[in-house]
Amino acid sequence: MKAAVLHQQGLPRPYVETKPLVIEEVELDPPGPGEVLIEIAAAGLCHSDLSTIENLRPRPMPIIIGHEGAGVIRETGPDVHGLQKGDHVVCLFVASCGDCRPCRKGRPNICEGGFAARAAGTLPSGAKRLKLNGEFIHHNSGLSLFAQYAVVDQSALVKIPKDVPLADAALFGCAVMTGAGAVLNTAGLRAGEEIGVVGLGGVGMSALLAAVAAGASRVVAVDMNPAKLELARQWGATHAFDARDPDCAAKVREATSGGLDTVIETAGAIPALQLAYAIAARGGEVITAGLPHVNSAFPLPAFNMVSEEKAVRGSYMGSCVPTRDIPKLLGMYRRGTLPVTRLQSGTIALEEINAGFDRLAAGETLRQMLLPNG
Repeated sequence: MKAAVLHQQGLPRPYVETKPLVIEEVELDPPGPGEVLIEIAAAGLCHSDLSTIENLRPRPMPIIIGHEGAGVIRETGPDVHGLQKGDHVVCLFVASCGDCRPCRKGRPNICEGGFAARAAGTLPSGAKRLKLNGEFIHHNSGLSLFAQYAVVDQSALVKIPKDVPLADAALFGCAVMTGAGAVLNTAGLRAGEEIGVVGLGGVGMSALLAAVAAGASRVVAVDMNPAKLELARQWGATHAFDARDPDCAAKVREATSGGLDTVIETAGAIPALQLAYAIAARGGEVITAGLPHVNSAFPLPAFNMVSEEKAVRGSYMGSCVPTRDIPKLLGMYRRGTLPVTRLQSGTIALEEINAGFDRLAAGETLRQMLLPNG
């Protein structure tokens, strides 16, 4: 099959010239026990993938990245249950073992086994199914979706109705699940409450759409990109502020009578997290779904945190139980209350993938959809 292989992290932009992703002919072994072969219908270009290219997230090389997508099952290995050839599925970037401490507590999104396999660049079983020139190469998040096909663990798939367009369904594997989940699950936003979103990429815009759908009385959007701020206004934000303004935090607090009870941060940068903390009200909560460099640290103002009873929480994969939440979110999409198709910024072929990441790095897009099979 054809795949986009990352051989070296940290190459400079423009990527159309340095070509960190090389289109190669790759061998894919058949699925093993509990594994499934899927044909990739669509895969989103996510900022997390860009962070891997930039070496903000070190990974074993060479590797096929891509973690947000949807496809069609073409073959099942032994001991696969509840899935069969022809099923349409959304891919999950954390496979769950069902037996570790987080899984037993109903938190499969932070499964210990899934994270260990990710660090090793393998499937959850420890196996590798990808080869380049006869040598094994690494899996990314147990998926490796920037390719025509993928072999994945059955726990990394959620079956969906066949009437959902697969290019739309792909969004639910990361952007929608992470952003909407942070609002609906981690924050537990209820109608009439107020919320802010700092960072308006695919995840942030998903959070904004979910906040509007949940009936938030005030939705404050904050970003450095004027075009995205305008989109946020069109999509339901009641206020929009430019993060580049040195008085941004003061202006948000003034407009919101002292700040917001809930602020979602999705930019994955410490200055954005600091801004989110600054615009949270007394007794407010900051929920961060952004992932900065692995060595980044957020210095908490400890006295202020205590005296104002502020809280900071992480939200990974939208605190989702995927088998519960993806059908729920798809239901909102099908009823028209969660119009996530707005996130799509066009489609690209495998051969255009480096140019696509140049556009993403420049802040020109939300979600470009890779169609590896045309």
